[in-house]
Amino acid sequence: MAFQPRPNHPYAHAARFPEGKEVNIDDLFRVPRSPLHASVSTEASTEASSEASAEASAEVGAVDAVPSGPVEIEVGPGRGGFLFERAVACPQARLVGLEIRLKWSAIVDDRLRKRGFGARVRALNADAREALRRLRPDGSVARFYLHFPDPWWKKKHQKRLVMSPDLLDEMARLLEDGGELFVQTDVEERAGLYAAQIGAHAAFEPAGDQEGAPELAENPYGARSPREHRAIEDGLPVTRLRYRRRVRG
Repeated sequence: MAFQPRPNHPYAHAARFPEGKEVNIDDLFRVPRSPLHASVSTEASTEASSEASAEASAEVGAVDAVPSGPVEIEVGPGRGGFLFERAVACPQARLVGLEIRLKWSAIVDDRLRKRGFGARVRALNADAREALRRLRPDGSVARFYLHFPDPWWKKKHQKRLVMSPDLLDEMARLLEDGGELFVQTDVEERAGLYAAQIGAHAAFEPAGDQEGAPELAENPYGARSPREHRAIEDGLPVTRLRYRRRVRG
């Protein structure tokens, strides 16, 4: 489960994945946002003006009208680099990042608001492995992204791996027919594991550069995660895998 802070914790009022046995996908864009005080926002100066603080306080709890458009979900957005770039590259899309680290979900959601993306791009505190099980309706997501997931190497950390048959089941349920799953990594061992896991799932078919193969030479989405930027700058090979949700029978 996602971390539950004390009421006086600086991120206690961060936007969270909604409670409830079933959550409608539109409700992800109705979650009240609570702008961070300057003392806990990494972008804000410790000498922020009282006017700025008053403006932020006035916006606590404000909820934007729910926009329309296809929904894309990033599992583990971290510091939000991909969300910001994708919001610019695809202005018609609605984007949601599910981030298990409370600090970064709070900071990124606040930055999205400040930069004018708040109506259609959210970063919510959630463990995607638990949250996606409750998300409805089926077939409501256009695309899932997993950028460089599962950085743990030791055997004792295997239980923390994000990619799993259960997660694939939920993504397959939520993806629309023809919807996409995009996964990339710079760890060769992980690439082989992901290809085997997704390739064994009956709901997915490879959608790479070559027919019958999932590999892509380039990222086709006009946006990169910070780690992808670093890998390219350092000359590290990146394996990019794209799969398409088969049409339901």
